[in-house]
Amino acid sequence: SENRCNTASNKTRRRTHDEYSLFQTCQGALAVNPRDALMDSPKELTGMVGRYVRFVEAMNYRVGRVAMYLLFVLIGILLYSSASKVFFEPALWTLEMAQFTMVAYFFLGGPYSMQMRSDVRMDLFYGSWSPRKRAWVDSVTIFFLLFYLGAMLYGGIGSTSYSFQYNETNPTAWRPYTWPIKVLMCVALVLMILQATAELCKDIALIKSEEK
Repeated sequence: SENRCNTASNKTRRRTHDEYSLFQTCQGALAVNPRDALMDSPKELTGMVGRYVRFVEAMNYRVGRVAMYLLFVLIGILLYSSASKVFFEPALWTLEMAQFTMVAYFFLGGPYSMQMRSDVRMDLFYGSWSPRKRAWVDSVTIFFLLFYLGAMLYGGIGSTSYSFQYNETNPTAWRPYTWPIKVLMCVALVLMILQATAELCKDIALIKSEEK
């Protein structure tokens, strides 16, 4: 009975210690500016490669910070849509404008999310690996992402050129032109490709620094 109590007490202390360590880790992460932490590139990133990575990350950081406020624009559109149905005549443009705003928010936030490493991922094994092993895996799997983004961009360019050529509109009562949102999606895909290549450069630099 005494041994069981000691075992339970040890487990409780260990769990409390782990929870406190996790709290300290989270508290430290919140105290650090994520831009400073994630844009701190390895020392090997010098010259043209280093300037390229810093330029891409600075650009995507600013674009992402601006895109964050599109969520408030979306909320405003939906609030106006609800109010217009109650107090005025229902607006024709609110539903599609909300959809366009959501698409812009999602696509323009993609590179920023990739840079901040805040995208959804499965960390079942990845989280327990060393930084060098994660860099090795990321430097291989990034090519699957680049292929996917390249295919998306190829299709997006074709669809955008079609919209320009035929003045494509949505088949709705408002009938908005589709080329503005398609252009924005293509630009966002280019930014995501640039961010993915910047991540590849950082992974390669980390592998080289660990080898020394």
